Amino acid sequence: MTAPVLTTDRLTLGPLLPEHTDSVTAFYSSDRTEFVGGRKTPEMAWRHFATEIGHWTLRGYGNFAVTETATGALVGLVGPWYPYGWPEPEIGWMLLDGFEGRGYASEAAERARAWAYDTLGWTTAISLISPGNTPSAAVAQRLGAWLEQETEHVRFGPMQIWRHPGPDALGMRAAQ
Repeated sequence: MTAPVLTTDRLTLGPLLPEHTDSVTAFYSSDRTEFVGGRKTPEMAWRHFATEIGHWTLRGYGNFAVTETATGALVGLVGPWYPYGWPEPEIGWMLLDGFEGRGYASEAAERARAWAYDTLGWTTAISLISPGNTPSAAVAQRLGAWLEQETEHVRFGPMQIWRHPGPDALGMRAAQ
């Protein structure tokens, strides 16, 4: 399964492509990964990139490559995510360095969540956020999510579960 192409006013959400490899592996090799599992060697970063692509095959959905429509620049990865060991389906976001503070995470996550509700038929979603990741918590709040509980993830340690409003609360209907 390949990701469809979704759009917002400023962004294009689409499939992860080979030309994104260097940017994504550089992200996972950097300190920007503090709240998403930590820095990886270039080899492990490449393997994580492959996992992102493979999630689409295994689940039929996954993170989208988010690009600025005007420039084509890769902004980050955003989308529905539910790997083995996750407490439940998630809407996640990770922005590359230099793209913070523009509202891109909220804009892309809102579009990805609508797609998950409309196309996948999800009736709820969470965002799993590390304590102390205040920018990510602010994105969750902008999306209408609330801090539901704290949990202990086997690999990532303490995490917060932020619950998103369901499609009914957003005035949408989940796919039948």
